[in-house]
Amino acid sequence: MKLTVLGCGGGIGSGRHTTCFQLDDDVLIDAGTGITALSLEQLAKIDHVFLTHSHLDHVLGLPLLVDAVGDRRDKPVVVHALPDTLEILAQHVFNWKLWPDFREIPDASAPWLKFERMPLGSEVRLGGRTIGSLPAHHAVPACGYRFSNGRQSLVFTGDTTRSEALMHALNEMTGLSDLIIETSFENGLRDIAVASMHHWPDSLAQELGHLKIHPRIWITHLKPGNEDAIMDELRRCIPGREIAPLTQGQVIEC
Repeated sequence: MKLTVLGCGGGIGSGRHTTCFQLDDDVLIDAGTGITALSLEQLAKIDHVFLTHSHLDHVLGLPLLVDAVGDRRDKPVVVHALPDTLEILAQHVFNWKLWPDFREIPDASAPWLKFERMPLGSEVRLGGRTIGSLPAHHAVPACGYRFSNGRQSLVFTGDTTRSEALMHALNEMTGLSDLIIETSFENGLRDIAVASMHHWPDSLAQELGHLKIHPRIWITHLKPGNEDAIMDELRRCIPGREIAPLTQGQVIEC
Protein backbone atom coordinates (compact mmCIF):
# COMPACT_ATOMS: atom_id res chain seq x y z
CA MET A 1 0.00 0.00 0.00
CA LYS A 2 1.08 3.55 -0.71
CA LEU A 3 -0.44 6.48 1.15
CA THR A 4 0.19 9.89 -0.43
CA VAL A 5 -0.44 13.02 1.62
CA LEU A 6 -2.33 15.50 -0.56
CA GLY A 7 -3.27 17.75 2.35
CA CYS A 8 -2.62 17.62 6.09
CA GLY A 9 -3.06 21.17 7.33
CA GLY A 10 -5.43 22.39 9.98
CA GLY A 11 -6.32 25.21 7.60
CA ILE A 12 -5.29 26.94 4.39
CA GLY A 13 -2.90 29.72 3.37
CA SER A 14 0.60 29.92 1.88
CA GLY A 15 0.29 26.62 0.05
CA ARG A 16 -1.33 24.68 2.89
CA HIS A 17 -4.17 22.26 2.16
CA THR A 18 -6.69 20.54 4.40
CA THR A 19 -6.98 16.83 4.98
CA CYS A 20 -6.94 14.51 1.99
CA PHE A 21 -4.92 11.33 1.53
CA GLN A 22 -4.68 9.07 -1.52
CA LEU A 23 -4.35 5.33 -0.97
CA ASP A 24 -2.74 3.79 -4.05
CA ASP A 25 -4.48 5.20 -7.14
CA ASP A 26 -8.14 4.51 -6.43
CA VAL A 27 -8.99 5.52 -2.87
CA LEU A 28 -9.24 8.85 -1.05
CA ILE A 29 -9.36 9.29 2.70
CA ASP A 30 -11.24 12.52 3.33
CA ALA A 31 -11.64 15.13 0.63
CA GLY A 32 -10.31 18.45 1.86
CA THR A 33 -8.59 21.04 -0.29
CA GLY A 34 -5.66 18.67 -0.83
CA ILE A 35 -7.77 17.01 -3.50
CA THR A 36 -6.82 19.87 -5.85
CA ALA A 37 -3.32 18.37 -6.14
CA LEU A 38 -4.74 15.64 -8.40
CA SER A 39 -5.06 15.95 -12.16
CA LEU A 40 -8.35 15.32 -13.94
CA GLU A 41 -7.02 11.94 -15.01
CA GLN A 42 -6.10 11.04 -11.44
CA LEU A 43 -9.47 12.19 -10.12
CA ALA A 44 -11.23 9.95 -12.62
CA LYS A 45 -9.47 6.90 -11.14
CA ILE A 46 -10.90 7.48 -7.65
CA ASP A 47 -13.44 4.72 -7.03
CA HIS A 48 -13.82 5.00 -3.24
CA VAL A 49 -13.80 7.84 -0.70
CA PHE A 50 -13.63 7.08 3.03
CA LEU A 51 -14.72 10.01 5.19
CA THR A 52 -13.77 10.38 8.85
CA HIS A 53 -16.48 12.96 9.59
CA SER A 54 -18.60 15.69 8.05
CA HIS A 55 -16.67 18.88 8.81
CA LEU A 56 -16.11 21.10 5.80
CA ASP A 57 -12.30 20.91 5.78
CA HIS A 58 -12.61 17.14 5.27
CA VAL A 59 -15.46 16.96 2.73
CA LEU A 60 -15.52 20.12 0.61
CA GLY A 61 -13.75 18.49 -2.34
CA LEU A 62 -16.21 15.61 -2.61
CA PRO A 63 -19.03 17.38 -4.50
CA LEU A 64 -16.48 18.97 -6.84
CA LEU A 65 -14.83 15.58 -7.49
CA VAL A 66 -18.07 13.96 -8.56
CA ASP A 67 -19.04 16.93 -10.71
CA ALA A 68 -15.64 17.00 -12.41
CA VAL A 69 -15.33 13.35 -13.42
CA GLY A 70 -18.77 11.75 -13.23
CA ASP A 71 -19.15 11.72 -17.01
CA ARG A 72 -15.67 10.17 -17.43
CA ARG A 73 -16.53 7.08 -15.39
CA ASP A 74 -18.62 3.98 -15.98
CA LYS A 75 -19.54 3.47 -12.31
CA PRO A 76 -20.33 5.70 -9.34
CA VAL A 77 -17.85 7.07 -6.85
CA VAL A 78 -18.61 5.20 -3.63
CA VAL A 79 -18.50 7.17 -0.38
CA HIS A 80 -17.97 5.12 2.78
CA ALA A 81 -18.70 6.74 6.13
CA LEU A 82 -20.55 6.42 9.40
CA PRO A 83 -24.34 6.42 8.90
CA ASP A 84 -24.60 9.75 10.75
CA THR A 85 -21.98 11.30 8.46
CA LEU A 86 -23.82 10.18 5.34
CA GLU A 87 -27.06 11.60 6.71
CA ILE A 88 -25.38 14.97 7.27
CA LEU A 89 -24.06 14.95 3.69
CA ALA A 90 -27.51 14.11 2.35
CA GLN A 91 -29.21 16.86 4.36
CA HIS A 92 -26.66 19.64 4.02
CA VAL A 93 -24.53 19.06 0.90
CA PHE A 94 -26.21 16.87 -1.73
CA ASN A 95 -29.60 18.50 -1.16
CA TRP A 96 -30.25 20.32 -4.47
CA LYS A 97 -29.67 23.63 -2.62
CA LEU A 98 -26.00 23.67 -1.73
CA TRP A 99 -25.19 21.09 -4.44
CA PRO A 100 -27.07 18.70 -6.75
CA ASP A 101 -27.74 15.22 -5.44
CA PHE A 102 -25.49 13.14 -7.68
CA ARG A 103 -27.05 9.99 -6.27
CA GLU A 104 -29.84 10.82 -8.73
CA ILE A 105 -27.76 12.18 -11.62
CA PRO A 106 -27.90 11.39 -14.46
CA ASP A 107 -30.42 8.81 -13.24
CA ALA A 108 -31.15 7.12 -9.92
CA SER A 109 -30.59 3.74 -11.56
CA ALA A 110 -27.11 4.75 -12.82
CA PRO A 111 -25.85 7.58 -10.58
CA TRP A 112 -22.44 9.22 -10.41
CA LEU A 113 -22.38 8.94 -6.59
CA LYS A 114 -23.25 6.19 -4.15
CA PHE A 115 -23.32 6.14 -0.34
CA GLU A 116 -22.24 3.02 1.58
CA ARG A 117 -22.91 2.94 5.32
CA MET A 118 -19.86 1.92 7.34
CA PRO A 119 -20.80 1.42 11.00
CA LEU A 120 -18.08 1.66 13.61
CA GLY A 121 -15.98 -1.52 13.69
CA SER A 122 -16.91 -2.62 10.16
CA GLU A 123 -14.45 -3.44 7.37
CA VAL A 124 -14.29 -3.08 3.60
CA ARG A 125 -12.02 -5.28 1.48
CA LEU A 126 -10.67 -3.78 -1.73
CA GLY A 127 -8.32 -6.11 -3.56
CA GLY A 128 -5.57 -7.05 -1.11
CA ARG A 129 -6.41 -4.17 1.24
CA THR A 130 -8.68 -4.16 4.27
CA ILE A 131 -10.02 -0.84 5.53
CA GLY A 132 -11.67 -0.83 8.94
CA SER A 133 -13.29 1.95 10.94
CA LEU A 134 -12.02 2.85 14.41
CA PRO A 135 -13.41 4.89 17.32
CA ALA A 136 -12.73 8.62 17.51
CA HIS A 137 -14.03 11.35 19.81
CA HIS A 138 -14.89 14.63 18.11
CA ALA A 139 -17.52 17.37 18.00
CA VAL A 140 -19.58 15.47 15.41
CA PRO A 141 -19.88 11.72 14.77
CA ALA A 142 -16.39 10.69 13.68
CA CYS A 143 -14.15 7.70 13.12
CA GLY A 144 -10.61 6.81 12.18
CA TYR A 145 -9.45 4.11 9.77
CA ARG A 146 -7.01 1.23 9.74
CA PHE A 147 -5.49 0.26 6.40
CA SER A 148 -4.01 -3.23 6.26
CA ASN A 149 -2.34 -5.32 3.58
CA GLY A 150 -2.45 -8.46 5.71
CA ARG A 151 1.07 -8.02 7.06
CA GLN A 152 1.41 -4.40 8.09
CA SER A 153 -1.10 -1.69 8.79
CA LEU A 154 -1.38 2.07 9.09
CA VAL A 155 -3.91 4.03 11.17
CA PHE A 156 -5.31 7.51 10.59
CA THR A 157 -7.34 8.70 13.55
CA GLY A 158 -9.10 11.58 11.82
CA ASP A 159 -10.01 14.51 14.05
CA THR A 160 -10.20 13.39 17.66
CA THR A 161 -9.54 14.29 21.23
CA ARG A 162 -8.77 11.72 23.91
CA SER A 163 -10.48 8.36 23.32
CA GLU A 164 -10.04 5.36 25.57
CA ALA A 165 -11.76 3.20 22.96
CA LEU A 166 -9.26 4.24 20.29
CA MET A 167 -6.25 3.50 22.50
CA HIS A 168 -7.70 0.09 23.34
CA ALA A 169 -8.20 -0.68 19.64
CA LEU A 170 -4.62 0.35 18.83
CA ASN A 171 -3.16 -1.76 21.63
CA GLU A 172 -4.98 -4.80 20.26
CA MET A 173 -3.31 -4.46 16.84
CA THR A 174 -0.34 -6.37 15.49
CA GLY A 175 1.79 -5.09 12.64
CA LEU A 176 0.95 -1.41 13.13
CA SER A 177 3.82 0.45 11.47
CA ASP A 178 2.49 4.02 11.35
CA LEU A 179 0.01 6.09 13.35
CA ILE A 180 -1.24 9.41 11.96
CA ILE A 181 -2.87 11.40 14.75
CA GLU A 182 -3.87 15.02 15.08
CA THR A 183 -2.70 17.83 17.34
CA SER A 184 -4.38 21.09 16.40
CA PHE A 185 -3.43 23.63 19.06
CA GLU A 186 -0.63 24.68 21.39
CA ASN A 187 -0.97 24.16 25.13
CA GLY A 188 -1.72 27.88 25.50
CA LEU A 189 -4.87 27.36 23.39
CA ARG A 190 -6.09 24.43 25.45
CA ASP A 191 -9.51 26.01 26.03
CA ILE A 192 -10.13 26.21 22.28
CA ALA A 193 -8.94 22.64 21.82
CA VAL A 194 -11.27 21.41 24.55
CA ALA A 195 -14.24 23.31 23.12
CA SER A 196 -13.63 22.04 19.58
CA MET A 197 -12.61 18.53 20.72
CA HIS A 198 -9.10 18.45 19.30
CA HIS A 199 -5.75 17.43 20.80
CA TRP A 200 -3.13 19.78 22.23
CA PRO A 201 0.39 18.61 23.20
CA ASP A 202 -0.35 17.79 26.85
CA SER A 203 -3.47 15.83 25.93
CA LEU A 204 -1.69 13.83 23.24
CA ALA A 205 1.13 13.06 25.67
CA GLN A 206 -1.41 11.67 28.13
CA GLU A 207 -3.10 9.70 25.38
CA LEU A 208 0.10 8.13 24.07
CA GLY A 209 1.03 7.22 27.63
CA HIS A 210 -1.61 4.50 27.28
CA LEU A 211 -0.15 3.21 24.00
CA LYS A 212 1.72 -0.05 24.58
CA ILE A 213 2.97 -0.42 21.01
CA HIS A 214 5.57 1.72 19.24
CA PRO A 215 4.59 2.69 15.69
CA ARG A 216 6.05 5.72 13.99
CA ILE A 217 3.86 8.67 14.94
CA TRP A 218 2.97 11.36 12.42
CA ILE A 219 1.26 14.56 13.53
CA THR A 220 -1.43 16.09 11.32
CA HIS A 221 -4.00 18.92 11.43
CA LEU A 222 -1.54 21.48 12.84
CA LYS A 223 -3.09 24.94 12.78
CA PRO A 224 -1.56 27.32 10.18
CA GLY A 225 1.32 29.39 11.53
CA ASN A 226 1.49 27.38 14.76
CA GLU A 227 3.16 24.27 13.36
CA ASP A 228 6.67 24.77 14.78
CA ALA A 229 5.44 25.81 18.21
CA ILE A 230 3.10 22.83 18.47
CA MET A 231 5.82 20.40 17.40
CA ASP A 232 8.33 21.90 19.87
CA GLU A 233 5.83 21.38 22.68
CA LEU A 234 5.06 17.85 21.53
CA ARG A 235 8.72 16.86 21.52
CA ARG A 236 9.12 18.18 25.06
CA CYS A 237 5.96 16.44 26.23
CA ILE A 238 6.62 13.10 24.52
CA PRO A 239 10.30 12.15 24.86
CA GLY A 240 11.37 8.74 23.67
CA ARG A 241 8.77 8.41 20.90
CA GLU A 242 9.49 8.59 17.18
CA ILE A 243 7.34 11.58 16.29
CA ALA A 244 7.32 13.97 13.31
CA PRO A 245 4.94 16.30 11.47
CA LEU A 246 3.19 14.94 8.43
CA THR A 247 4.12 16.91 5.31
CA GLN A 248 2.25 17.65 2.11
CA GLY A 249 3.45 15.36 -0.68
CA GLN A 250 4.84 12.78 1.75
CA VAL A 251 4.44 9.12 0.83
CA ILE A 252 4.16 6.35 3.43
CA GLU A 253 4.49 2.78 2.16
CA CYS A 254 3.76 -0.47 3.92
